[in-house]
Formats: sequence, C-alpha cells, structure tokens
Amino acid sequence: MLGRAVELARFDALLDRAADDARGTGRGDELRDSGRSRLVDITGEAGIGKSRLLGEVCARARRRGMTVLRGRATEYERQVPFQLFTDALAHLDPHALDGFEEADAVAPLLQRSGAVDRFGLHRSTAVLLARLAAPSGLLLALDDLHWADPASLELLDHLVRHPVHAPVVLAVTRRDRQSPESLAARLTRELDTGTVVRLGLRPLSARDCAELAGPGLPPTETAALYAASEGNPFYFLTLLQAHRGRTTAESSAPPGLGTLLLDELTGLAPSRRGIVDAVAVLGEHATPAMVSRVTGRSGAAFTADVHALTRRDLLRSAPQGLLTLRHPVVRTLVHESTPFLRRVEMHRLAAQELARAGASATERAHHVEQSLTAWDPEAVAVLDEAAARTARTAPASSAHWLDVALRHLPHTPEHTARRRELVLRRARALAACGGLRESRDLLQELIATPRRSPGGPAIGENEDRLRVRAVVLCALVERHLGRCTEAVALLRRELARGPAPADVVRLGLELGSAAPQDSDTSYAEVRTEVEVALVAARSMGDEVGEAGVLAVAALGEAYEGNMTAAHGFARQAAALVDSLPDNDLTALCEPLARLGWAEAFLEHYPDAERHAERGLDIARRSGQHYVVPHLLLCLSHVRVQTCRISSALELADQAEDIARGIGSDQLLAFVLASKAAALVAACPPGDPRPLAVAEEAVAAAGTGVDWWASTAWCIFGWAALMAGDPVRARDAMLQAGGPELQRIQPSMRPLYLEILVTSALVTGKAEEARGWAERARKEAEQLGLPMLRASALRSTAHLPLAQGDTAAAADLFAEAAAESARCGAVFWEAYSLLLGAPLEAAAGHGRGGTRAWLRGRRLAEAGGSGMLVGLADATRPPGGGSEAPYGSPDRAELAQRLATLTARELEIAELVAQGLTSQAIADRLYVSRRTVETHVSRTFRKTGVSSRTALATLMARRRAGSRFGDARAED
Repeated sequence: MLGRAVELARFDALLDRAADDARGTGRGDELRDSGRSRLVDITGEAGIGKSRLLGEVCARARRRGMTVLRGRATEYERQVPFQLFTDALAHLDPHALDGFEEADAVAPLLQRSGAVDRFGLHRSTAVLLARLAAPSGLLLALDDLHWADPASLELLDHLVRHPVHAPVVLAVTRRDRQSPESLAARLTRELDTGTVVRLGLRPLSARDCAELAGPGLPPTETAALYAASEGNPFYFLTLLQAHRGRTTAESSAPPGLGTLLLDELTGLAPSRRGIVDAVAVLGEHATPAMVSRVTGRSGAAFTADVHALTRRDLLRSAPQGLLTLRHPVVRTLVHESTPFLRRVEMHRLAAQELARAGASATERAHHVEQSLTAWDPEAVAVLDEAAARTARTAPASSAHWLDVALRHLPHTPEHTARRRELVLRRARALAACGGLRESRDLLQELIATPRRSPGGPAIGENEDRLRVRAVVLCALVERHLGRCTEAVALLRRELARGPAPADVVRLGLELGSAAPQDSDTSYAEVRTEVEVALVAARSMGDEVGEAGVLAVAALGEAYEGNMTAAHGFARQAAALVDSLPDNDLTALCEPLARLGWAEAFLEHYPDAERHAERGLDIARRSGQHYVVPHLLLCLSHVRVQTCRISSALELADQAEDIARGIGSDQLLAFVLASKAAALVAACPPGDPRPLAVAEEAVAAAGTGVDWWASTAWCIFGWAALMAGDPVRARDAMLQAGGPELQRIQPSMRPLYLEILVTSALVTGKAEEARGWAERARKEAEQLGLPMLRASALRSTAHLPLAQGDTAAAADLFAEAAAESARCGAVFWEAYSLLLGAPLEAAAGHGRGGTRAWLRGRRLAEAGGSGMLVGLADATRPPGGGSEAPYGSPDRAELAQRLATLTARELEIAELVAQGLTSQAIADRLYVSRRTVETHVSRTFRKTGVSSRTALATLMARRRAGSRFGDARAED
C-alpha cells in the first residue's frame, strides 16, 4: 500500500472506534459521541488504487473481528435492481438472518421474491445493518459506486441521510467524473455534517513507483514509465509488465493503457479468449458452470484453461465462486472488443440456463435484454414480468425494461392496445422514480392518440378508460411539477368530452384535489364539477366513488373556510369509509388523505388520525407511494397539534424519503415545511435546525405563488420568529400571503396571523399589530374552531401586555388555553399556559400562575417539545415551580441566568429587549448582522429562552428587579 499511509491511518481510527463501540469500551471519541454510522467516500480516477485500498481496509477490519460485507457495482448490469447490495449481502453467513423479523422487508436484497414497500425496505435495511454490527462492528464496503443501479443509489442515499445508530462504517469507491450528479451532491452535502468523510486518492509519487518497480529496473527506465503513467498505479504496473515481457515495440512514447491490455489478449488461444469473453459478458453470473455452458466447453481442458488464465492474472476467483477479470478496465475493453453477435448469443444462452435453473424474471431480464435483437414474444414477456415485479421496489428498472419491451413491440394494429397499456405503466414507473417530465411527455402523447384510428373502428370502451386513466395520472404528475393550472385545464377538457359516469367520478375526484393547490383556481370554481361527480357516483350506487368525492369536497370546503359545509361532507365521507372494507378502499388512498386533512383542519384530531393511519396501511400494501407522504404529513400535523413531537418528526422524516424519491420540488417543499414545523416544536431554544430546514423548504418551492410555496413561507416565518428574527418572520409571512394575505390558506390564516402580531410588537409596530390581531379575531370567529380562536386570543393578549395590562393579558392567555384544550390541541394549550403563567402571578391571581406553569410544563415534557420546555424554563416561578405562588421577580434567579453572558451578549440582549432588529443592532455596534445573530443565539442557549420575545421579558424582569432593589436601598 505505497503512498496510502495517511488514508489507512484515517481508516484505522474509524475502525478502532467502531470496534470499541461494539464492545462497549469506547473512549468517548467522535464516533461514540455521535452514535451513528460514518461513510468514507474514496474517490479517484480509474486505476488509481481505490479497490486496492478498500481491500486492505476490509482485511484490517477482519483482523479487528468486525463483520465485513463487500459488494461491487458492475458496468453492464446497471439496471439490475439492488445489485450492489445483493452482491455485498451474498457474503453473509446463511444463518445470519435467523430470527430477523424484517427479513421479508429486505427480500429483494437477498434475491428472494416478494412485493415489499420500497421505502420500508430502506428503513429495514438500516435495521439489518445495525443487527449485523453486533457484537463486533460492521464494515460495509461498496466498490465502483459510479456504476450502481438506481435502486442501490436510492438506498445508499437513505443510509447517508439517516445514519445507522450502530458501530457501522460504510466505505465506498467511485470515479468523480462518472458519478451521477445526485450521488456526488448528496455525499458533498453531508461532508459538513460529519456523516461523510472524503478521501481523494492522488497519483503515486516517483519514489513510490520506483519502489513498486523494484531494484532490477534502471532508474531512467523507471522514470520513463512513471512519466507515461502519470503515477497511476494500474497503468504503471501494466506498462511495467509489458516492458519486462517486451510485448510491445520499443518507443519513446509508451502505448496507451487500452492498447497494452488488448495486446495482452492478442496472444491468447481461441479457447482461452472465449473464456475471457464469456466472463466479461456474464458479469455477476460468471460462475464456472455458467461459463462452461455458454462457451460449450467442459472437462479437464476447460479447467486447465481457467487455471492458465488465472496464473496470468487475467482471471481471478471472487467470493461465491465467481470468475472475474482482474480489473473493471479490463472487463470494459474485453466486452467492447467481443463481436456483437457473439455477445448476443452468450446472453441468450445465459438467459436460457437461468430459466432452466428456475431463476426469476428479474434475474433473467438483463440477459434477455442484451440478447433481444428483434420481436420475440417470449423475451418481451420476461421483460414485462420483470417490470411488474420491480415496479414497487425499483421503479427505474421497471421503466427501463418496459422501454426495452416497447422498442421491440411491432407498430401494428393488433399490438396497439398492449402498447398503450405498456406506455401507461412506464409513465407510472417514471413518475415514481423522479422522472416526472418524461412521464408527463409519455402521457401527453398517449392522450393525444386519436379516438378513432385512421380507416379503422372506433376506439372501444377499454381504450376510453385507459385514456381517462392517463389523463388522471397526467394531472397528478402536472401537480407534482407545480403546474396545477395545466392539471385543472386538462381535467376540464376531458370532462367536456362527455365521459361515462364512472370516469366522471374519477375525473371529478382529481379536479377537486388539484384546484385548491392552484394559484389561479379556487375550490369554489370547481365546486360544480365535484357536485356532478357526486351525483354520478350516487346514480351508479358507487359507494366507494361517493366516499371519495365527499372526502375531496370536505377538504375543499375546509380549505376555503366554509366549515359548516366541510363538517357535513366530512361526516358523510367518514360514515361511508368506516363501513367499507380495506379492499374496496384501495382506489381511495388519496381521498382518504383528503379526508384526514379535512378532519385535521376541522380539529377532529382522533378521526383524522384514524383515517390517515388506515389510508397509510392500504397505500403501503398496494404500492401507492405518491399518496404516502400526504398521509404521513397529515399524521405528523395532528401529532404536533396534540403534542406528540417525536412521532411527528419521525413521520415527517419518512415523508421526506419518499418525496425525494418522487422528485417533485413542490411535494418536497411541503414535506420540508412540515418537518420544519415539527422541528420548531421539537428543538430546544437556539437549535439552528428548524430554520435551516425551513430555508430548504422555501428554496424547493422556488418562485412559485401556489399553495405549496405559501405553506413553506408560512412555516419559515414561524421558524424565523422562534429563532429570534421577527423582521425576517414578518417578511416571510408577507411573501407567503401576497396582497391582503389572500394566498394564505383561509382556514389556517388566524394561526399564521399570530406570527405577524408578535413580529410587529417586537419590532415596535404596535398599530400594525393591532390591525393583524383584529383580523385574526374576526376570521377565527367566522371559522368557529377552538384552536383558531385560541390563536386569535393569544394575538389579542399581546396588545394589553405591551401596554402593561398584565391582568387583561393573563385572562386572554387563560382563555386561549381553555379553547385549545376543548379540541385536544395540547401543544397550543401548553403554549398558552406557559405564556400566561408569569402574567397570572404579576396580576396577583394567587396560586393560579403556578398551577398554570406546572400543567404547561408537564404537557411540554410529556409531549417531548424542546421548544415548550425551553419556554417553561424561561418562565419558571421562584422556587422552581413549587406550589408557592410567585410574585415579584426573583433577583437571585435572574442574576444566575444572566451571569453567564459576556458584556457584549448582555449589551445585545438589552438592545433586543428594546425591539431593535439584528441589522439595527449591527449598525449601532459597527459589527456584521451575522455577528449579532451569533450572539443572540448564544444568549438564547445560555438563558434558556426560545425567542426574542422571551428574551425581552427576561430583560424586563431584570430591570424591574434592579429598580425594586434600588427602592429598598433608598428606604
């Protein structure tokens, strides 16, 4: 391992930490403190020594007693799903998974059949790695990542974003220039978090190459070979071998690597060259038995040739009995130099042998594809079956095999119906794996097919239904691309064609779902079409369709703030849904999400949770992944409101995985906004994560002015306010709402207006705050929902508080807490109690303040809300929350909290209390705004407050305590 001492030392440290952590003898080092896996990203050009380094690391891990799994991606098998992980896990002991409860969930990684949830597989793989890490640690080594199949890359992306909480080290090798952009970007982003460590391998030095050559080569010749190889070890050794064997003519310009390797093959006997060709073509199926069948050779002569090629280091024996060429570069050259028809025949024979051995369609598909040169019904049937088997777990592979099938399907009338069905399936697979634009293009082409073929009969009923399915799917894809206006127009155009009643229901469902998300179309504008769909469903006795339309209508009315109508539709939808079996609801997963969200906005939290959980179970079992994020986020929203924060955050994390897999910026913006909302509630004061995730949400939303973007900006405003930046919070809310805040969801506007009220008061805009508070009161009364009334009451409470009327403010906060409790909004109940508790005491309400604080603190702790616990700490009564009432500020407690502040932090805290913005403080103190914000964050952390409002309250109590002390001294 010449020239790699630094890299090996880095690996030794990571392996030692993992092994120590597995044994429970860790020294409190970096890996143990983080409690998570690390990924080492080894990069460099071909032949630089990445695989050689990885092999040495594997040997060192084994010497430490660690479990080692090593897999390699291969250049010509990029569409074989999970090939990289399957190769790694093939090294497992056969009994390693005995008793593993989630074995079925990772079946595709183990070459076992089974329909599993694609994203559930990701989570179960993390559980599997944690299991394999016991009791001595695990090294998962993945070679040639630049050739990995899309399913493997998606799984690795999950493991990077959600590090395994176990002594696991992942090590990957890849070529920079050939790596997919998404992979390189993900690994680069995680460098800052410490999850990824990058080791870029450089060429060897002249001294290293001289040592590699040995003393027998004159220095001048070594120098010439070094200069030609530019320090690339593989090229240098190949040149050295050619030089010693004199297989090339002497020349002042040594030949290129490809020429050298092909020269090496030139002297092979035809029988041996045939074996080399077969190994290059067969790849992961190149067992001696398969090579023997494909080449038609066997017995002693075949064995002798394999041994001879092994001695020449052209062939090597890999784990599991595979034959491989000594380097991927060699395989590339051999594969490309093998005559095309010979390659085709080898793949055909391989596919036949695999079928004879009972291999699945997924295992055979690669060889079938490579052997397909013309229309072959049997071969296309294999590809069709492989696509169906992988549609849920590896949709990119499914889309690829359907594309191959379509390319070979004759363009004749008898195949028209099948072609249209395959195109629709391919569009669905592309939509599932992030190919939204390609999916839309296919669907638009499918929709544009004439209703009557030229000179032929009219398209039948089945074709009409397929067209409607294509229209509905296209509208869904348009929504995910942020083109809701186009989705609405497409659906209306199809409805104008006079479809059958069943299709009217299907189209009306999608139209009612798309309209609220469209900046140009309100639900009110499509209400008539939704009502027509409801009539159509009832006329056919279609209870499933009726339940779906009622759910969509409930959400549409709830979004617009028509709560009476929404209540009625939700009750009817719930009654039907609850009476139907799960099998009947398979086609209703998205309407179930709509019903859950409608009930959440109506503050019927138990019903919303029940229906969302049922929909989630059905969606996962039926593979409808595009619906899953909406169901997960509905549950996350409910659990934030009801103060079950850890669960809310976990659900949002799961939704993020799926949103990133789908590739919709709009969906990702919504998911990240929901995650930021959960993080605001979850994180202690001063934690930067909520604002960082909210910033990513608005970045994903882009410059759009639709519902997705409005929601992202609203949550960003909340996160900014909690981070102590009211000016940024106000700007975000105005960005979200536009003129008169019309873009903000009407049924959530009173809650978001509270952010504007607080921001205005902190920045000294009392009149503006009064206007926002009055609007919140009016809109909340019109909506008539307890949680929203509570929000308006808190907004109103800030006004008398700003004027020193603590009694009036205390009464309003207490009323807000009671309203929140009425509907089970535990988070907001605790928030209202903790805001009002110190005011109760200041107003002389006896023990009421202490009781309010104690209940608020208990709810905060039980719900796992770091934000509320921080607020409780900031408003803690004298005596630490004992039953004794608290009156005047406890100067000793204040002094203890503020004693940790530096002079500069105390100075900035005073200016914050005066209502100055970060920029205003920066201008006054002649420092940067970032410096001010850094000091403010440190002040939050040291004093235990969560916002500028709380900090201002703390400083006011400090001043009040000082005045009280001065007065006593004068007395």
